[in-house]
Amino acid sequence: MSTTGRDLTRRLRLLLALGAVTTLALFAAYRGVHDDTVPLASSSTPGILAVDTAKSALLRAQAAVDGSRSAGDTTGEFHTQLSVAHQSIAVAASENVTGPADRHTLQTVTGLITVYSAWVERAGQETDASLRGAYLHYAEQGRDDIVDRLDDLRDEQVRVAREQASFPWPLWLGWGAVLVLCLVLCAGLVEAQRFTRHRFRSSVDPPLLAATLLCAGGVAVLGWCTVRAHTAMRDSLAELRVTRSADEIPGAGADVERYMADAGLWASLSEWILVGGALLMALTWLGLWPRIAEYRFRAPR
Repeated sequence: MSTTGRDLTRRLRLLLALGAVTTLALFAAYRGVHDDTVPLASSSTPGILAVDTAKSALLRAQAAVDGSRSAGDTTGEFHTQLSVAHQSIAVAASENVTGPADRHTLQTVTGLITVYSAWVERAGQETDASLRGAYLHYAEQGRDDIVDRLDDLRDEQVRVAREQASFPWPLWLGWGAVLVLCLVLCAGLVEAQRFTRHRFRSSVDPPLLAATLLCAGGVAVLGWCTVRAHTAMRDSLAELRVTRSADEIPGAGADVERYMADAGLWASLSEWILVGGALLMALTWLGLWPRIAEYRFRAPR
């Protein structure tokens, strides 16, 4: 008796299992990269640049005091830069790049800025030159403490961004497994088509052909998106590593925005991997099950 029915059933089960495993491996590998693209673009970058802006504003505020004819003049530019610093700290706090430690540091910095401003205000109201110099000295020490804390916070934020942009060995292993599984699955689908063509004298099996193209094309497209995303994240990290002056910050933000313009699209594709995997298995079933059902009604040979 012919073993065609058993051979077809065995191939169907194997291909369905391979399809499920490949889909899950691809989903995990893709999400491992793209889950960090949106946070890097929408949270880490604004948070880091906000800290740069706050630091630059504090330095400009101190320069306004140092450059004033009457030391301790707290009008105009000084208050403007303090306002910029407060707004930037609020932005950095809302992005919450490093978690609770981020918020705690920024709360401390906000309090220190208030103390710093008070010292400068007292210096501006003092007529005695020695006392005014002492107040400004205390203010400058407070400013230095604030800047040091912002530098430490920035280092932690860049560390988070570096982790988001990294491609560690588990991801290399995951994508290597995806490539191997994809090749095995495509080879299995091609072999199943050759088997059915030989046994049933058919020229082509459209569902199996479609499943093969879906597997190869889907992995190729998603792999290309991953390469693009990793390159964009690496370029964005290079921009964020450098501490910028106030005039350079908008340009750095625009560069990162340009690099990561498609981050949302890349991340959203992960939702279609499971749909594509289900479609691939459905096509496989449509390609082989009718042959199995047809063979059941044939006389033994």
